[in-house]
This record gives sequence, C-alpha cells and structure tokens, in this order.
Amino acid sequence: MTEHRDRKHGKSRWLVWIAMIIFVVILARFALFFVISGGFSGIAIAVPLFLLGVVFFWLLMSAFFGAWVYQDCRKRGDDPVLWVIIIFLATPMIGLLIYFLRRREIRRPCPACGHFVPLWAKYCEECGAYIENKEEAAIMEIRKTHHKKYIAGGMVSLVLLILCLIGLIVTVAADGNVNTDPSSEERVWNLGVIQMSVSNYWDGVWNFSFKRASDGFVEERDMEIEDARTQKLYADISCGTVPEGSSLILWLVQDDKAESVDVTELSEPLEYSLSGFENGEIHVRLQINGVEDVRAEITIK
Repeated sequence: MTEHRDRKHGKSRWLVWIAMIIFVVILARFALFFVISGGFSGIAIAVPLFLLGVVFFWLLMSAFFGAWVYQDCRKRGDDPVLWVIIIFLATPMIGLLIYFLRRREIRRPCPACGHFVPLWAKYCEECGAYIENKEEAAIMEIRKTHHKKYIAGGMVSLVLLILCLIGLIVTVAADGNVNTDPSSEERVWNLGVIQMSVSNYWDGVWNFSFKRASDGFVEERDMEIEDARTQKLYADISCGTVPEGSSLILWLVQDDKAESVDVTELSEPLEYSLSGFENGEIHVRLQINGVEDVRAEITIK
C-alpha cells in the first residue's frame, strides 16, 4: 500500500512540474514576441491584455478540469496523470468528452491488498479476498459528484475566457486599435493569414517567399541605410501567379516619409535610389494583394 501511495505522489509531482513548464514556456514565448517585435507599437494595449487573459484563463480552466479528472481517476482506479495530459493536449472540452466516454466504472480498493475492484464485487480479482458489500448510503456517497470546487473553478474560468475572447474580438474590430496601414511608421499588424511562407535575413539580404496570403497582408523587414546618397535598394521579385486586379507593392518607410513601388511584374531586378531618405533604420514592406507563388530577394548596398 505504501509503495502504491508513493507512486501516486510521484505522479502528482510530475504533473505539477509539467503544468509549470507549460505555463513558463507560454510566458517565455509571449515575452520573446514582445522583444522581437519591438513592443506593441501600432496596437492598442487592450489587445495584448485580452490575449493574455485568454491564454491565462485557458490554462486555468485546463488546470481546474484536469484536477477534477485527476481526482475522479483516483476514485475509479484509472491512470490520473495520463488523463490529465489528454485534457491539456486535446483541450478541456474535447478531453472531458473523451474521458466521460472512456472512463472506468467506479471502483473501490480491496481492504486486503489495495487493488481497485468494481463497486459490486464480492471477491478481489487480485488476491481473492472476500469483500463485504457496503450499505446503500455508502455507495451513494461514492457516486455523488466530488470536488465541486474544481468544477466551479473550471466553469468560472470558462466564463472569464469567453469574456476576454469577446473583448479581444471587439477591440480588434474597432477602428484605430490595430494599425494595418503599410505607410505608417508604427508596426503593421496583420489580421489575415499567409501560407507556406519562408523569410530569412542574412548578411544584409532579405529572402522571402510564400504560396498565397490574405488581401492586404504585409510582410516587413527592418534594414539599415549607411549612406543614403550612394546606396540603393535592390529587389529581385517574381510573382508566379497574378490574378486579374492583384498586385504586390513595395513600401519604404522611415519616420514620416513613405514611398511605394508596384513590383507585381518586374521585367528586371529593381534598383531604387535611397537619396530621399536619411541614414539609419528603414522599414521595407511588401503589401500582398492577391498575388501568389512569390519569391523575393531584397538588399541595400
């Protein structure tokens, strides 16, 4: 019995560590995104706060429902750690549905060896010891809903999650809360998606390719101008598929100055003078309006 309890306590400790690691990884990704993106320029502070609330209450809901499943598994003699992991990986709602469909019947420990046996069993299937049937009141005590505080915590977290999600959607939909203007000095935030994109920046050369993207999607890279009088921007861009009315616009933005060039159908690599800009950082952006199968190589030299 002691060895059995030690194994359960060991699994509980591992479960706590796994939950802590997941939470730390999510926070680290959030912090890394904040650093790489240069903060939250171009977006209302309510948007990341609501987003953080969605993530936090999702984890809290998963933890509460996971804790309830853990306790329910212990009553039924099932593997609690396995099912808690399923709750986290499959999302709480789907995980709970799977659990209710697959969970074992309620069991009780054998007084002789501790092995869990069906509630109505008269003999232990492990050691063969005779088991006296409990009274109806005791059976109802086992069957009634247990650890209601975990269920209540999970439901409250779900409600708060929904409220944060609604707040996020309303805030993003409101005018002025998310910058989508490619000519703006502030960071551009995309509300659409891009498929099969590859972007890398190495030794002053930006290579970028993608299959397709939502209309108005903007991909950008900050580059450095060392001598605006002599340096030029070189862009070798090809669009494999150009539907009617589609375009690919190259934007150069520095402070309040913004210039754009239509690079949808370049017959040769573009050489663009930077004499109108100052030395320092410049935002190089590609605004995608329906073109597909695009490859681009952009550098300043």
